[in-house]
Amino acid sequence: MVNIRSLDPSASPLDYYGAELRRLREEAGLNQQQLGDIVFCTASLIGQIETAKKVPTREFSERLDAALMTGGLFSRLVGLVLKSQLPTWFQPYAELEAKATYISTYQAQLVYGLLQTEEYARAVLSVDHPDRLDEMVAARMERQRILEREHPPVLCVVLDEAVLRLEIGGREVMRSQLQGLLRCMQREWIQIQVLPFAVGQHAGMMGSFTLLRFDGDPDLFYAPVYGGGHMTANSQVIRERFVGYAHLQASALSREDSAALITHVMEERYGNRPGSAVA
Repeated sequence: MVNIRSLDPSASPLDYYGAELRRLREEAGLNQQQLGDIVFCTASLIGQIETAKKVPTREFSERLDAALMTGGLFSRLVGLVLKSQLPTWFQPYAELEAKATYISTYQAQLVYGLLQTEEYARAVLSVDHPDRLDEMVAARMERQRILEREHPPVLCVVLDEAVLRLEIGGREVMRSQLQGLLRCMQREWIQIQVLPFAVGQHAGMMGSFTLLRFDGDPDLFYAPVYGGGHMTANSQVIRERFVGYAHLQASALSREDSAALITHVMEERYGNRPGSAVA
């Protein structure tokens, strides 16, 4: 039996999306099976999305727009839907990240979220969100769309060497992730440097942090903490962290040497040759 659960469109972006999908499908004179056939999915999936039990993807939304001739309605709505799937404590940061013109980040253990491959993100998020994994991964991939804008933010990333060597998701996932970093380094507005173990003590020993700069708004400092994140515009904190970040950049390898180290670790630690992994 078709699920005809009533939705409150104002309850959440996901509920609004589902209500609009049902309304426009019915206006088009299509049942769930007929629409599913057009957009290459099951009637069950249509029903789950209409009742806010399943989160739509961007690809699904684009197919809906074409099938129902909505003028891009669902492609616009899906961004809000996916953003709403981020942890509540993280959403304010994600909104500010999307508005930043300059992002500087030091990452002690993991690849920065904007640069993660889908497989790497899935492995990372599976630890804390196994029951909502598809939704969380889709939200992270959606977050990365700011790098595809006509005027993307300048992104400067310092990765601890540990990021390259901490095996997340297995060798193939790591190899693909490191290849992804090398591709990102070819973009003129993205700078990636590796902070080698040989540096010893450094300005990032307290952990990962990110600095956001805006056109016309105060700079912001963000640091992840267990179960949440700390964000502040305190001028003294900003000043200290910008100085600290400058020290990290100065201690890190150059772009060229960073690319060489990433390539070396990718081939020697995660290569396909038997016995090629190194400590």
